[in-house]
Amino acid sequence: MLRRTKIVATLGPASSAPEVLERMFRAGVDVVRLNFSHGAEADHIARAEMVRGVAASIGWTVGILADLQGPKIRVGKFENNRIELATGDTFLLDAECQLGNQERVGLDYPELPNDVRADDTLLLDDGKIELLVLKVVGPVVTTRVVQGGTLSNNKGINRRGGGLTAPALTSKDYEDIRIAARMQADFLAVSFPRSGEDIREARTLMRAAAGTAQIMAKIERAEAIAALDDIIEASDCIMVARGDLAVEVGDAAVPALQKRIIRAARRQNKAVVTATQMMESMISSPVPTRAEVSDVANAVIDGTDAVMLSAESAVGKFPVETVAAMARVCLEAEKEVLAHAVVGDTVSERKITQVEMAISHAVVFTARHLGVKAIAALTHSGTTARFMSAMDVGVPIYAMSPSPETQRKMTLLKGVYPVAFAHSNQAEAVMQEAEAALKSRGAVVNGDLILLTIGEPIGKPGGTNTMKIIRVGSHG
Repeated sequence: MLRRTKIVATLGPASSAPEVLERMFRAGVDVVRLNFSHGAEADHIARAEMVRGVAASIGWTVGILADLQGPKIRVGKFENNRIELATGDTFLLDAECQLGNQERVGLDYPELPNDVRADDTLLLDDGKIELLVLKVVGPVVTTRVVQGGTLSNNKGINRRGGGLTAPALTSKDYEDIRIAARMQADFLAVSFPRSGEDIREARTLMRAAAGTAQIMAKIERAEAIAALDDIIEASDCIMVARGDLAVEVGDAAVPALQKRIIRAARRQNKAVVTATQMMESMISSPVPTRAEVSDVANAVIDGTDAVMLSAESAVGKFPVETVAAMARVCLEAEKEVLAHAVVGDTVSERKITQVEMAISHAVVFTARHLGVKAIAALTHSGTTARFMSAMDVGVPIYAMSPSPETQRKMTLLKGVYPVAFAHSNQAEAVMQEAEAALKSRGAVVNGDLILLTIGEPIGKPGGTNTMKIIRVGSHG
């Protein structure tokens, strides 16, 4: 059984050797994430080149996701690198402080005093420390410690309920977009967007830099939930970034929001990635916890296109084993999803607005009723494959394209398998070539039914407008 859910793995010190990367690809990685919060331009370029080289050496198609850092809303540094805060302590967040101590600390985000007021709750270090704002005077925010603990250099700050005005794109992000364009990244993740306008700005900057990356919105601000449909409309794909989202809206709200975001993205035919702490224990353990297994499985059942590893693959002791474990869980969960799929249940609420979408509807209906074994989607842009993926056809979609760029952009789509394919301009020959490509992969045998989607007239630019039903072995 082919795994339908894709796996995104973050590269880091644990996964930067070519031999480790090859094992990770063979274990199931479809897309690699380069985290622009860490490392210099040369590091990212070198890793991208290594990814492409290793993938080519084993005949794999692997996408590259460049993940922007976004605004740094963090405390500054301390004289002794860290302090201990006790419940009830008074603690100052001082935009003019140069080096912190037990009483106060500086801010990487000097606008914080303008964004908060008395009775606001600030959460530091992913919510481990909770501060209640008592008053704001000039550059100083006076707080009382509600939940104490160790606070070290440069830990993040969130305001419960959102409301910090830091822009989604910083001057560092502007330069990193140019770097992502130079490395020909396939996906660009925008951190902390508040509206669709943030995504549209990132797209404009990417195109101005001659990049073609698809734009991914990371849903991690409370404001993003209110603007969810606008953000999804402006994006090519979505990430449920559960870490900062949980801090802003409360951890108990995240599971339901995850389901809501996935449903909303798929209604708009956009791919969605579920991320953060999916197999966190495998940073130091060779096996996941039962809770982590359930978490990954539930994301698959929710309908996510991909699941993502962060520190587990970047700095963990078992990057290959973690990928393999995630792949096993996805496969098992997919059996449950397919066993309970209902014909038409994912397409009935969708409004048909494009010819490619109408063809995709026809493919889903036909494939489920006729017991089709495989779909050959001949595509230049990947649009039809994306529509079919979002409709959960339940049949392997072999997206056949002559463009390596298009092939890589389809690595994130659930149930879609990119195939390098330069077809002829004759209809009969095209069907034979597509059939041969599927047979060579063991996807079909003589007598099986396949569906082929293509744009006609063949060989001319334009969208998919034709579906053909083919019985394998009936040609020539």
